[in-house]
Amino acid sequence: MRFRMIFVGAALVAALGGGAAQPAQSTQVRLFETQSQAGFLAGTLEGVSIDAFGRIALAPRAERVATLAEPFVLSAAVHPEGWVVGTGNAGKVLLLDRQGKTVELLAAAEPEVFAVWADADGTVFAGTSPNGKVYRITRGKGGTWSSEVYFSPGETYVWALTRAADGALLVATGTQGKLFKVSAAGKGEVLYDSDDVHVRTLAVQANGDVLAGTAGEGLILRIGRDGQARTLYDAEEPEVVSLAVAPDGTCYAAVVASESSLVDLSKTGGAAEAKPGEPTVTVTVVGEGEAPVGTRPPGATGPRSQVLAVAPTGVVESLWSFAEETVYGLLWQKGRLWVGTGLEGKLYRWADDQMLPEKDVDDRQIVALLPGEPGPAFATTNAAALYRITAGTESAGTYTSAALDAGQVARFGTFRWLGEAAEKGGLRFSFRSGMSATPDRTWSAWTEPEVGVDGEISLTGLPRGRYVQWRAELRGASPSLWATELSYRQENLKPQIGQMVALEAGQILVPTNFNPSNQVYEPAHPNRDGIFTSIGEVAAEDGGGRTKPLWKQGFRTLRWAAADPNEDRLAYDLSFRPAGDPAVEWLPMAQDLTEDWYSFDATVLPDGVYRFRLRASDRLANDPANTLEAERVSDPVVVDHTPPQLGEVRREGASLRATVRDAASPLREALLSVDAREWKPVEAADGLLDGRAETLLLAPGKPGSLLLLRVTDAAFNVITFDLTGASRR
Repeated sequence: MRFRMIFVGAALVAALGGGAAQPAQSTQVRLFETQSQAGFLAGTLEGVSIDAFGRIALAPRAERVATLAEPFVLSAAVHPEGWVVGTGNAGKVLLLDRQGKTVELLAAAEPEVFAVWADADGTVFAGTSPNGKVYRITRGKGGTWSSEVYFSPGETYVWALTRAADGALLVATGTQGKLFKVSAAGKGEVLYDSDDVHVRTLAVQANGDVLAGTAGEGLILRIGRDGQARTLYDAEEPEVVSLAVAPDGTCYAAVVASESSLVDLSKTGGAAEAKPGEPTVTVTVVGEGEAPVGTRPPGATGPRSQVLAVAPTGVVESLWSFAEETVYGLLWQKGRLWVGTGLEGKLYRWADDQMLPEKDVDDRQIVALLPGEPGPAFATTNAAALYRITAGTESAGTYTSAALDAGQVARFGTFRWLGEAAEKGGLRFSFRSGMSATPDRTWSAWTEPEVGVDGEISLTGLPRGRYVQWRAELRGASPSLWATELSYRQENLKPQIGQMVALEAGQILVPTNFNPSNQVYEPAHPNRDGIFTSIGEVAAEDGGGRTKPLWKQGFRTLRWAAADPNEDRLAYDLSFRPAGDPAVEWLPMAQDLTEDWYSFDATVLPDGVYRFRLRASDRLANDPANTLEAERVSDPVVVDHTPPQLGEVRREGASLRATVRDAASPLREALLSVDAREWKPVEAADGLLDGRAETLLLAPGKPGSLLLLRVTDAAFNVITFDLTGASRR
């Protein structure tokens, strides 16, 4: 197996606090880093997915069962023979078998079919709009399908259909916001008359209660068999578009405020006046110059969609917000919550407190999610199609980064990556650069530089530009990618003074009242419960939490921000494990911390890449039965205690060429002193001091001079080489 672990650890906490002074040099080398799910989501995914730890891998395989001739799919349901879908704007109901064969079951007089339901015996019910009707569609003895109007609610829209616990058909309608209960004979009665405009979506709980989501006020209601209702949640967003119930009774709800909603709340009472055959609802994207419709209020600035979890106790938690995407459907299946969105047609899975992208289809909206094996099926619109998740993963996929902005015209140095591929060519990288923020034909063509020493990819042949973009192609057996780093250096400009914050390797935080008394700093006390040496707690008279930075070789600092909605005092536990093997158990590091930082002696860890896990608990303010905790895992951290090594040194005329290598970290500084005078920067042969192996160009002065070369790597391991003998040769 080919396995790459190439990374710079010093940048992990660069934005958390104050920084150590940097040596004088020309414009410094900077880094574009991507090592988290949020970072990778800024790019474009084709045939790949991202897990909770930010690992890119080939996505589950999605098979297109059928492409439909209808312009829109508006609803879908599982049928014993496959799937049934409702369409617009010709009011058709179609049956798709598992091979993709399509049969037309109904062409209604009404243009939209927003709701379909299929019984176990194959009977299909379809709710049409406007001038709402519920049709029953059955197959005769000869195999032909016939339909009849089963129920007329006297409402403009039929939004949802489902079976109640007693077998009656439930019909959700608008614009009078009524929920009907229809008997087997097609006789209906109002189970609940809402004060809202639309009853938009339905779900039935195990105890027989009906959950209903409304549009207009955005209410989640629980309606008993007697028709008595209780509001579980009043959302800020005006529409509850989908509900899904888990076996433990938790209700998941998608609430939206979007121009792309199927509901139009822009007209007061306008929808109720629609005439039969005149479509008043559209799922097309708002075009230039058109007024926005849907359920997004004028001037709204909040997210377009939000996914909520309503616990059986009534506690409501926001799981995820989508700033730009509109959620159209939710599905709970086999312990997983699936989320379908538009306008980019993305399928997500909620896991490990993250919304993980599983599939990105070319069609613009995923409008319905359906249970299936081994994964869900889903219907799309713009264009209309039906997909299903099948066993295995895609054979190939591509991840393309966002255009990375260097701020000015820059030279690009080295690309490093962390991941694995089981075969040669399982991960291939290409690069391009340009001057425009959006890649266009003025950018350079995609190039595939050769892989250099230890897998590093040199980008010195890439044209200079302000922006750069990289692309990873995944093929073969289970390739993965979870961290990248691309170095660059801006073209030299006149200095501008701004804020500089960094917590580099060796920088620590201590209480303000801590005083090393002008001595070499040593830890205050050892932690006898483990291998880690700690700094000590903040004294009470210090005010609790004020710190100052110090520096000590081999130390690292972890810092975090956490808060409690109840303003409870939090306690923190830290653990660690090697990053390359998730199967290794987490090992204890520190417990019962009360500050939001932890400085420790990292020399107890062998050189390698590690992850650190933080657990925040409110146990200090609650009894054990009610204690809650949250968990967060750090990005990879490189621990490197080994200084660079000197290779070949040879004279070329009046100069020396010295090769220096480092086992784990890139070189960051090389200084030369002649006859004990001041240190001066040394030039790298390739112009950028950013690799783990560099050839340095030295001017030794007159023969016999004392010649000292001082080299520092990214982990601040420093070593001085005596080149006096080499200078005499």
